[in-house]
Amino acid sequence: MQKTYNGLDLPQNGKPIEYNHGQYQVPDNPIIPFIEGDGTGRDIWKASQRVFDAAVEKAYGGKRKIAWFEIFAGEKAFRQFNNWLPDDSVSAARDLRVSIKGPLTTPVGGGIRSLNVALRQILDLYSCVRPVRYYQGVPSPVKHPEKVDIVIFRENTEDVYSGIEFKQGSDDAAKLISFVNDDLLKGGKKKIRQDSGVGIKPISIFGTKRLVRYAIRHALETGRKTVTLVHKGNIQKFTEGAFREWGYEVAVEEFRDQTVTERESWILGNVDANPNITIEENAALIEPGLEFGNQAFRDSLYAEIRDTLAAIGKTHGNGAWKSKILLNDRIADSIFQQIIIRPSDYSILATSNLNGDYISDAAAAQVGGLGIAPGANIGDGYAVFEATHGTAPKYADKDVINPGSVILSGVMMLDFIGWKEAAKMIEDAMEKTIQQKFVTYDFERQTAGATKVGTSEFATRIIGNM
Repeated sequence: MQKTYNGLDLPQNGKPIEYNHGQYQVPDNPIIPFIEGDGTGRDIWKASQRVFDAAVEKAYGGKRKIAWFEIFAGEKAFRQFNNWLPDDSVSAARDLRVSIKGPLTTPVGGGIRSLNVALRQILDLYSCVRPVRYYQGVPSPVKHPEKVDIVIFRENTEDVYSGIEFKQGSDDAAKLISFVNDDLLKGGKKKIRQDSGVGIKPISIFGTKRLVRYAIRHALETGRKTVTLVHKGNIQKFTEGAFREWGYEVAVEEFRDQTVTERESWILGNVDANPNITIEENAALIEPGLEFGNQAFRDSLYAEIRDTLAAIGKTHGNGAWKSKILLNDRIADSIFQQIIIRPSDYSILATSNLNGDYISDAAAAQVGGLGIAPGANIGDGYAVFEATHGTAPKYADKDVINPGSVILSGVMMLDFIGWKEAAKMIEDAMEKTIQQKFVTYDFERQTAGATKVGTSEFATRIIGNM
């Protein structure tokens, strides 16, 4: 480990977090790197850090303290080092394991396409974790936002975010189009138009399974009862559809004693309701209209039922399956409707990259928007917690922006390192502050009788409510 990063010495009053055998070892004075962020990130970080420090002090009576260490990315890094993402910043995030960041701008005119995506790919932060829950008093566009309590696990390294794409009119685009049209699609009616920009959408067994594995483990650790695979497999059968298939494989192969798939629950439930039910009768209940299928389809369904009962009939039958984690799947476009009209049916969503990006923002809108939406990017041994919103540069240095996204991302971070008392203290104090109607302008304009406060005063009132 280096002693300096970007020319700054590591804090002498702190120790690095270590990671051994799949476990984090967190000292009472961990060095935690932070990136304040661009635009409004400067205001937000100052307020958030005061909240974190106050909570840790009050929760542990001075026995624990974070040794903050600034690292650089975005506009501040470019001004100081002529580099949007200095190597030392990446090294510090890697060496010190757990870090937190405000919103970062996206460079214009070449270079790194997205600093956020770059950090995820360099550190292999394969799981983007977005908890979405309602805090009393937050203005919401839906009737019952309190029913929303989900955690979204978005695969973070593959899909169209891999950045494998070629500009329309370029030689590389022409080569790829020619190869696809003249070789892979030769003799068929499908063709890519010559004036297209083209991109590649890779979804792998490895990437899918480690994401779904992480989601199921979280369900086991936190007592959540459902994990839903979100995909567009009805159209993209060999990428999105494969994500679904490989997700189910993880549950069945690695978590057999703790999980049941939705179809297995139907089969077992039918037997629970009628112990004398035949294979054929069970099949007809699972697939209405079965008689219109061909014999091969019916035979495959009968085999599925026989195999299910033989494999888990004794261990999961007689209602035992109801205590297992239920693994199901939903088409990506339908989940937007489902989390609005039946939000309590969903607890954990495991998604491919692009779907997860859309869904996490849409879900956040139901409980107050991105201004209060936390997030984390987590890999094996590394974690970066982050604001989920943009930089809003026109509001920079005006002390008006809601710091809730970074504050709640810090709550996630404190919980992640095992400092749950401090995390809970911040959540409770922030919710109380909102209920008292002392809120930033984004909530004040939607809340009758509210008092508008600035970024710094909102943080001060949270601290007071601790």
